[in-house]
Amino acid sequence: MGLLTFSINLTLDGCVDHEEGIADDETHAFFTRLMDENGAMLWGRVTYEMMEGHWPAVARGDVEAPPAIREWALKLETKPKYVVSSTRTDFPWADSHRITGDLRSGVQKLKDATPGGVLLGSGKLASALDRLDLIDEYRFLVHPRIAGHGPTLYQSGLPGTRRLALVSARPLGNGAVAMHYRCERG
Repeated sequence: MGLLTFSINLTLDGCVDHEEGIADDETHAFFTRLMDENGAMLWGRVTYEMMEGHWPAVARGDVEAPPAIREWALKLETKPKYVVSSTRTDFPWADSHRITGDLRSGVQKLKDATPGGVLLGSGKLASALDRLDLIDEYRFLVHPRIAGHGPTLYQSGLPGTRRLALVSARPLGNGAVAMHYRCERG
């Protein structure tokens, strides 16, 4: 069984707006390595549609991009992508699949079938999966910014506090800090 790792960019005040992070080569190299370490991607519909609307064009070369960003796009193109959606059924982007039925069993089946691990990149979906105690690790890239607005991480709340064990903390040259935590299960 693979681990489910939630990873996202956030500011010091918890904002997860994708436009608030530092989008440079170093950030993209960090997420490319993280994607390489996992066997599949998992998103909610909104995140999938945001990604689908941009990255295939970068991979095709329709959009100019620095080498680290193009590398991310090319690897993402071939990575298995799983989507949780109750409203959309058609996912034409290469190697995209819909998780159907019960959320807990669908994601658990994905974890069981993906020994390399699953990388989760959607804030709202993370809240739902955290409520189901399915997230094993957290890999946050904390940016040196205070956004002063939302959306924020876990703004819809959780039923209880999650205890995490620090695995590593590594500063990047751009001022962001890569934080890796493992869930402590009692």
